[in-house]
Amino acid sequence: MATTLLSSSVLSPSSAPLPSPSHQTISLASSCCSSPIKNNHTLKLTRRHTIGISFGLLLTVTSSQAAEAECDHFTVADSGLAFCDKLVGYGSRAEKGQLIKAHYVGKLESGTVFDSSYNRGKPLTFRIGVGEVIKGRDQGILGGDGVPPMLAGGKRTLKLPPELGYGQRGAGCRGGSCIIPPDSVLLFDVEFIGKA
Repeated sequence: MATTLLSSSVLSPSSAPLPSPSHQTISLASSCCSSPIKNNHTLKLTRRHTIGISFGLLLTVTSSQAAEAECDHFTVADSGLAFCDKLVGYGSRAEKGQLIKAHYVGKLESGTVFDSSYNRGKPLTFRIGVGEVIKGRDQGILGGDGVPPMLAGGKRTLKLPPELGYGQRGAGCRGGSCIIPPDSVLLFDVEFIGKA
């Protein structure tokens, strides 16, 4: 709808500047909106209003894209766990021993997905900080050793060194091959839903 209201010269930084008159006339077709404006009526906006509207649209697009950032830089904690917050949560943090819910996608460094709670259609419910999941996932949600705790509603990518994952034994091994090979670095996209 916004692009039907504003001329391309307002939205495109490389296009020609606005015309010199202090007002710009923009026609609104009644088919675009459910407002009382009828066909052939015009709305006069000052240059300041027009620029303000386009700046507001730009901020809206930018903030929605930034709401969940991509991870191109990780912070490495003392334990060796690397983390990147894609979306900072808004709720409470988990307490050690608390029953929580979290969605996750587990990947090898190659990008191969080996497990996903999303694929199963429900989050994993487990007690945090008591060894029900591998160390890196406990620390990545609960926090500690330089890792801030996640807040409910947050999304974080974790990069686990082998000693915080499955170590030298690997996982899912049968007949000489493993789903998670020994000494694998693991990536987890975690969505902390909150307490169960």
